[in-house]
Amino acid sequence: MQPSTRERIVVTAARLMQRQGYVGTGIKQLAKEAEATLGSVYHFFPGGKEAVAIAAIKYSGEEFAAILRTALDGEDDPATAVDACARLLAKELRASGWRDGCPVTATALETLGTDSDIQRACAEALRSWQDMVADKLLRAGLPARDARELASTVIGTLEGAEVTAQVNRDDEPLLVAGRHLSRLVSAYRSDLAARDADRGRT
Repeated sequence: MQPSTRERIVVTAARLMQRQGYVGTGIKQLAKEAEATLGSVYHFFPGGKEAVAIAAIKYSGEEFAAILRTALDGEDDPATAVDACARLLAKELRASGWRDGCPVTATALETLGTDSDIQRACAEALRSWQDMVADKLLRAGLPARDARELASTVIGTLEGAEVTAQVNRDDEPLLVAGRHLSRLVSAYRSDLAARDADRGRT
């Protein structure tokens, strides 16, 4: 089934924002590469560039969530799952020729200091990813506060490592981040097990 005109516009916007940022993506270029008219873009997105960007961020957020979900659901051990997330991100980034980083992070950085719908869409995407990791950690037995804080650390570290990998055109920053995050998750679980054992002896 062929994608609709609206879908082509959103997917194209997401790809362009990955490669050249929100500021560098223009409506005319977007329409041309999506094989759509300017009239079509404004028909589906009366709010113009910002409205398209918000839809693209939501789309990209779901794409990244799918990568996380594949890695998290593919491993029972959360420490191994976190490392798998980093390795899968590294694989995807390498396969794109280091071009397709995270458009959510790029757009968030470009629009910092604004109280805008774009910033809110970026924040929502980041929260949804953190919630996915936190849920994995909760199911592994971590307390809610530890799970939330550790999930925030995981997502923040992976996002930063992805940017570094893209700049250096080298997946090592992501692979290193995955290994260290895995150790961190293991340490949390070991600490929890030790606390439980201490309670059992008292």
